[in-house]
Amino acid sequence: MAEKLTLALAGNSNVGKSALFNQLTGLRQNVGNWPGTTVEKVEGTLYFEGLKIKVIDLPGVYSLSAFSADEKVAREYIASGEADVVINVVDATALERNLYLTLQLMELEAPMVMALNQVDAATRKGIEINVEMLSKELGFPIVATVAITGMGVKDLLSTALRIAKQGVRPPQPRYGKEVEERIVRLIEVLEAKADKLKLNYPKTWVALKLLERDEEIVARLSSTAEGKEIVALAERLAEELELIHGEPSPVVIASERYSIAARIAKACVQLKPRPEIPWGDKLDAVLVHRVLGYPIMIGVLVATFALIFTVGDLLVEVLEGFFENYAVPEASSFLLSLLPAEAVDLVVNGVIMGIAAGTTIILPYIIPFYLVLSILEDSGYLPRAAFLTDALMHKVGLHGRAIVPMVLGFGCNVPAVMASRVLETDRERLIAGLLIVLVPCAARTVVILGLVGRFIGIHVALAIYLLDLAVIVLLGRLAFKVLPGEAVGLIMEMPPYRLPSIKSVVNKTLVRTWSFMFIAFPLIVGGSVAIEAFKLMGLLDAFVAASKPFMEGFLGLPAICAVPIVFGILRKELTLIMLTEVAGTTNLSTVLTPQQMIVFTVIVMLYIPCIATIAALIHEYGVKKAILMTALYIVLALTMGALTNLFLNLVLS
Repeated sequence: MAEKLTLALAGNSNVGKSALFNQLTGLRQNVGNWPGTTVEKVEGTLYFEGLKIKVIDLPGVYSLSAFSADEKVAREYIASGEADVVINVVDATALERNLYLTLQLMELEAPMVMALNQVDAATRKGIEINVEMLSKELGFPIVATVAITGMGVKDLLSTALRIAKQGVRPPQPRYGKEVEERIVRLIEVLEAKADKLKLNYPKTWVALKLLERDEEIVARLSSTAEGKEIVALAERLAEELELIHGEPSPVVIASERYSIAARIAKACVQLKPRPEIPWGDKLDAVLVHRVLGYPIMIGVLVATFALIFTVGDLLVEVLEGFFENYAVPEASSFLLSLLPAEAVDLVVNGVIMGIAAGTTIILPYIIPFYLVLSILEDSGYLPRAAFLTDALMHKVGLHGRAIVPMVLGFGCNVPAVMASRVLETDRERLIAGLLIVLVPCAARTVVILGLVGRFIGIHVALAIYLLDLAVIVLLGRLAFKVLPGEAVGLIMEMPPYRLPSIKSVVNKTLVRTWSFMFIAFPLIVGGSVAIEAFKLMGLLDAFVAASKPFMEGFLGLPAICAVPIVFGILRKELTLIMLTEVAGTTNLSTVLTPQQMIVFTVIVMLYIPCIATIAALIHEYGVKKAILMTALYIVLALTMGALTNLFLNLVLS
């Protein structure tokens, strides 16, 4: 066996796959997209028993059809044979349901090991699984794990290495007589014409997919004359199955799989009576209650932002003191002994002040934000929030599942726009993309909390969030009216509650913060240097003077605000950095009134967030729609800014 090994993690959503991935790879992770798709690709590395092991975290799926991009990515990767071993992560608390995917993985004939995960939760629910019998029934190794604590992970790796060395593949599942006869018939034809067809899939799996009328496989085979003959034969055989069973052939095949899954689960699972209602059910009775659930959810959100603001404010004071009293003065005095005064201004006010502004304004709010987001994700609360918001989402033509990309939008709008692909229809995806961009991302949260929250108060910052929510609902309602159609119903699994692992939460926070810094800081420093250079060349004053009539007359803002509003399109956190640059101070209360701070923040919150988001919109919806959406956000932001200024003038006069 080579010194390198590749493992692929495959399983349903919410089975602990990400927790297992984090246990294996820690911080050695790379996130991108699968080639030709917007489906997230997560991979990492670890070293075990002298081997460098690459781990691929495949998208969470419930089947290996080609109905969604996630399913297509998962099955194409497994069929490619790039993975030496597939680790099928299964939720021990829902074995029968999970086995449906397991059987499809076995059909692809990839070397497999099962991670029977969350066995601790199963035990608490009175579920006992005979692991040895389950392994015998399926015909490949199974290791009991608790990924969030690391239990069984080492044994899982050792077993995976053994399977990779042996090259053992799981047996094919055996279905009913009528199905098996037709599978054999198709395999004979596929083998006879294998050279001309050039399919990368196992022939048994292709035969099953043909009987299921899988559009992807049918389309591939139909590209050749020989393939068309096989497709025609498969159609006749599928019709025969339908005559025998009185059901569509895809339903017949699915029923066969469910029947096997049920038989295996019945043989291997023993239920013990539970004297008490599980604490998770008791918690659900409160958290998703049709009355109590909503104030609790609002309380969670308010507490989240209050915590972010409180922690962020403390960190700001510490970091500002360090840079103002030590770092900047020391750097200035040192550089003056080496460089001319103009060069020192460029380095100090551009580079050093850019780093200082990024560190003191952004990191204090980003770190606690990602920390809280990771806790909410790992605890299992977010799907409950999706359930609670389903009725609200229906008002704008979406359903509760849209809350997932919406929540992602609080971190970054780019992956959130791409995550809108979890929605079923083009209409839903378009409405979701339109609204997601208005969700205050982490960068805009920095502006809201770092300006309004810090200098006016957290209550005003929360009011601005409520204004944003109102705009999202109204715009969504308008889009719902303009784009006709009915919202799709919500069918969503509720994962069990889990106590978030400190290691997992810290790892997620550090990875996200580092990714943010890696992208943001070069732009912050570059923007800071550019502004200082423009200032030294006199160009900045000319731009500010030209924008003065619009900024002061229409929006009621100082003319210098034009610089961060226009150039902040690079990244939204640059808006606050540039404002401190052009103002010449981090104490913005000396250059902006509270009313101006509110107006400025409303504009920044609704304005197009960044170039990366525009690129994501182009990728998802095309150039024309992306341009129209971008123009809409700019007009909306400036209009709402002017209306906010007018309203505050009337109220405060």
